[in-house]
Amino acid sequence: MRKIIVLTFVSLDGVMQGPGGPTEDTSGDFTHGGWTVPYFDDFMGQTMGEQMGEPFDLLLGRKTFEIFAAHWPQHGPENPINQATKYVASNTITEHEWRDSVFLNGDVAGEIAKLKQEDGPDLQVHGSSDLIQTLLEHDLVDELWLKIYPVTLGDGKRLFAEGTVPGSFELLECKPSPGGVIVASYRRAGELQTGTFS
Repeated sequence: MRKIIVLTFVSLDGVMQGPGGPTEDTSGDFTHGGWTVPYFDDFMGQTMGEQMGEPFDLLLGRKTFEIFAAHWPQHGPENPINQATKYVASNTITEHEWRDSVFLNGDVAGEIAKLKQEDGPDLQVHGSSDLIQTLLEHDLVDELWLKIYPVTLGDGKRLFAEGTVPGSFELLECKPSPGGVIVASYRRAGELQTGTFS
């Protein structure tokens, strides 16, 4: 069985939109793109290298796939993103020249649930805010690998938006970068527990 792992850059107020540059995702008139860039240092580079150092496949929404497809193929066949099979949730694209791209349409949640049951490397989700909402709604996320940045953005697409179901997570790892980014990994740990202070 494969795990679905969401790797996300997120602001203190929960925004995940446009972390890598001003033109990455301007939908909804978002004007704060590139908010992670001032905090990228050797620590963050090493963290990303470690998290992408084991074999993985990708699970992407259409918009993120198109951003990746315009960039990563030029980085050589040995790059782990080019080596990964790209599973893409899309109702508009059915094929692409980028090698090892597989398109999921129709009952996307059902198709992804089947993928999880197969043998193979874990499925990493990068970007793909709309797809993440579908995964959370259907309780398909096994782990969250978050990079929490010391900024607030006010508006933009949020990691936990419509469709998030109640649940609990177990902290696997937590470490700060020299620039104040908190790198925290969580594993799904069952139902939400509640109680009363006595």
